[in-house]
Amino acid sequence: MLASLEPYATIGIVLLLVTGLSLVILILAHTVGPKRRGPVKDSPYESGMPVIGDTQRRFNVRYYIVAMLFLLFDVEVVFMWPWVKAYFSAAREDATFPVEPLAHPAGAGFLLIGMGIFFALLLFGLLYEWKRGALEWE
Repeated sequence: MLASLEPYATIGIVLLLVTGLSLVILILAHTVGPKRRGPVKDSPYESGMPVIGDTQRRFNVRYYIVAMLFLLFDVEVVFMWPWVKAYFSAAREDATFPVEPLAHPAGAGFLLIGMGIFFALLLFGLLYEWKRGALEWE
């Protein structure tokens, strides 16, 4: 039982050391650090600018839509990186990769067609959002 946990002992020790050192640093900063109070020190800091207006004001929903679209397409690009590695190794070595639902292994041509379909769907989504006006600012 202990032999199976032995590889994780180093990780556990590092986690304990990091947690302990963090607590020691926080306690020392709280007890030894300077304690200056005043209206300027206690005022909210907004990137060097004085606070203007209510902090609970509503933003236009277009900001959120653009942020969500950015995240969506950013994640889609992240999915392309493993495909690039698999495609280049399949194309360079003329290798094949076993694909479970299919009876035959997937070669470079299959991977290229799969990414073409994926990219076409991604492009269709971008064109759909563009046509709906999600990227227009008035």
